[in-house]
Amino acid sequence: MKKDYYSIFAGLFISVILGLIYFTMMPQWTSYDEGLLTEFSAKRALTQVENISKNPHYVGSENHEVVANYLVKELNKLGLQTSIQEGYTLSDWGNLVQSKNILARIKGSNSSKALLLLSHYDSAPHSYSLGASDAGSGVATILESVRAFLHNKTPHKNDIIILFSDAEELGLNGAALFVTQHQWAKEVGLVLNFEARGSSGPSYMLMETSKGNAGLVKEFAAAKATFPVSNSLMYSIYKMLPNDTDLTVFREQGNIQGYNFAFIDDHFNYHTAQDDINHLNENTLAHQGSYLMPLLNYFSNTNLNATQASEDYVYFTLPYTFISYPFSWVLPMVVLAIALLIFLLFLGKAKRLLSFREIGKGFIPLLSSLIASGLLTFFGWKALLVTYPQYNDLLNGFTYNGHAYIAAFVLLTLAISMAFYHLFSDSKVTINHYVAPLFIWIVVNGALAFLLPGAGFLIIPVYFGLLIFGVFIVTQQSNRTLNLFLSIPALLIIAPFIQMFPIGLGLKVLFGSAILTVLTFGLLLPIFGAFAKKGMWSIILLLLSIGFFAKAHSESGYEFGRAKSNSLLYIYNADTDQADWTTYDTNLDSWTKSYLGENPKIATNLNEIPLFSKYNSGFTYAANAPKKDLQKPSIEFLEDRIVGNQRHLKIKISPNRNVNRYDIFANEKMEIHNFKANGVTTLGQKNSLYQRKGKKILSYYVVGNAPLEMQFSFNVSTAFDMELLESSFDLLSNPLFEITKRDNWMMPTPFVLNDAVVIRQKIKPTPVMVVNALDSLTNPVINDSLTVVKDSLKKP
Repeated sequence: MKKDYYSIFAGLFISVILGLIYFTMMPQWTSYDEGLLTEFSAKRALTQVENISKNPHYVGSENHEVVANYLVKELNKLGLQTSIQEGYTLSDWGNLVQSKNILARIKGSNSSKALLLLSHYDSAPHSYSLGASDAGSGVATILESVRAFLHNKTPHKNDIIILFSDAEELGLNGAALFVTQHQWAKEVGLVLNFEARGSSGPSYMLMETSKGNAGLVKEFAAAKATFPVSNSLMYSIYKMLPNDTDLTVFREQGNIQGYNFAFIDDHFNYHTAQDDINHLNENTLAHQGSYLMPLLNYFSNTNLNATQASEDYVYFTLPYTFISYPFSWVLPMVVLAIALLIFLLFLGKAKRLLSFREIGKGFIPLLSSLIASGLLTFFGWKALLVTYPQYNDLLNGFTYNGHAYIAAFVLLTLAISMAFYHLFSDSKVTINHYVAPLFIWIVVNGALAFLLPGAGFLIIPVYFGLLIFGVFIVTQQSNRTLNLFLSIPALLIIAPFIQMFPIGLGLKVLFGSAILTVLTFGLLLPIFGAFAKKGMWSIILLLLSIGFFAKAHSESGYEFGRAKSNSLLYIYNADTDQADWTTYDTNLDSWTKSYLGENPKIATNLNEIPLFSKYNSGFTYAANAPKKDLQKPSIEFLEDRIVGNQRHLKIKISPNRNVNRYDIFANEKMEIHNFKANGVTTLGQKNSLYQRKGKKILSYYVVGNAPLEMQFSFNVSTAFDMELLESSFDLLSNPLFEITKRDNWMMPTPFVLNDAVVIRQKIKPTPVMVVNALDSLTNPVINDSLTVVKDSLKKP
């Protein structure tokens, strides 16, 4: 009976620790009271978000200008003089746009380097996103923090620059405009950037530096943020992923480092129509403020050059605590752990407490649990995608019931682990079988020391496991109470990753959470091994898992606020004089079927020109559509001449209707040199060759119906073959169409060109200069140029 009580007590203890981890990661009881004017108020910040996110405000929209004007007025209310920076940039993603940055500056008493507060104010295009979280929350955090800072008349040495950047959603263009063209950029010593990739959960701190992170780590610790949530494993993974922010441009183009702060939970709202004030978690907004207030006070007075370093640090957070140490410690810590394990093994063998045979048997339940749980979770999720095909509608890979699935698979993994240890391990041999997880954890940490040293802090729970092991060897008995307390570091450090990985990377990595759960179970084996009736616990955990699978099933449908994404485009091919409805959807619903029909054709031909998509989405289905009286763009060849073996072109494309985007494509055989678009070249272009992937030349997001002007050259022996797509984001409001409004349980698909009226046509050269016959005969350059134009007109 005592063992039964212990298992219940231990289960409650672990549950309480896990609950405390969650509740101490961020503020939990945000007051609705606006509070003191001297403090950051989530209520006041939320009001700012509400005003910013009333309507979609993507670049080129009418509301984009409304939000820009609002922010200028809010900065003026704070007594700050604002300035506007406008200009074109062409990102290395091939996105061209005229950005409009909003700037203000607070002078310091003795500034050598300035502190930059950064967030973007444009919302994502194509999906009717209101931009409440991404990144209205960041803009509001800065406005409210600066208000409190100025109200307190906080003395500060460093200048503080406020930058609300534009066109972040299109290719970080506003940030690029500031870094490459604004004189203030050379004075920036550090950037604090506030972002969002979801609408709730804790805000994670991620660093951006091209050198060592030691300086940033030490200075962040010195600033004493109340609820720090970060670790160097996230930092290491982030550096390997193509998820850039505005801060990336500062690092790459200006060698300026800083900190990102972003929340990622409820990822399904990211870039969607559900990124509104109702879905933004107030506690999450308060967490952003809990970072900026102490950091603003600290970095406005410290030497910003102190953040520069060549050495890297391991770091991680515990509740209210930030811990760090050098990378150079990682390998020695692993070696020391190996030495301790070997010493304890021989000591235990000498005391006849350990049996190498039993130690070997300990690998059976552990490896069996790893293999069974990993495979079952991997193929289980695959099976769920087949059973619930609607899960494929959400491109970000995290479903509305994603948290229920995390709980279900974690509980299933615990049930499997408990079952295997019930079959192959009893309490009498638990300490022998504990060697297997200790050994595997040390091996894993050894590999990480070389491959991913940012994860070096994972050796710390192993040391506490070795302490449990050592206490048993020395005292020849297991202290259950001590074991529980020594399990806390494993729970604090490892458990958050079990939930965070599927949230951040999608449910496709649930098998990783299962494997990590088994490894954590193994590290806590002295606790679980003391459980009586492990078979019964396995059944209980299995029933709980089934309960969460049932919960996930009950939440597998769509409803208002948890909407199904769908897509529809009208594409008119001016060359073939044919029109099509098309979609990216794999599961057609009543709305898309009303245009595509019950049996649409596969959209093979429309994918000849691959439009950019974050998740590589292509058109799936198409159907014939009625032709509409659309005004095609005007294409002018302002220049067409040959110099040596290079043909030089200058092309102007002007819209004859209200448009939002041009996509330009060229045959991959055309090597394009000296490319300029609206007078600018690609960021960081090192030679004359224009770097591109595939057919895409650029995507131009139109502001004020301004034309696109391209200038470039290519080899004269290469056939000219270019094509354009002209898009307007007005399919649902265009008077030429009568599109039924979506039901309230539907929303536009994000990350793709959507709800658009598109004209597709070849770019065909036309003669633009007149010369007399004598010149054409005597001037070989003119003669060759006219020949090229004449030949080009013959080509389709």
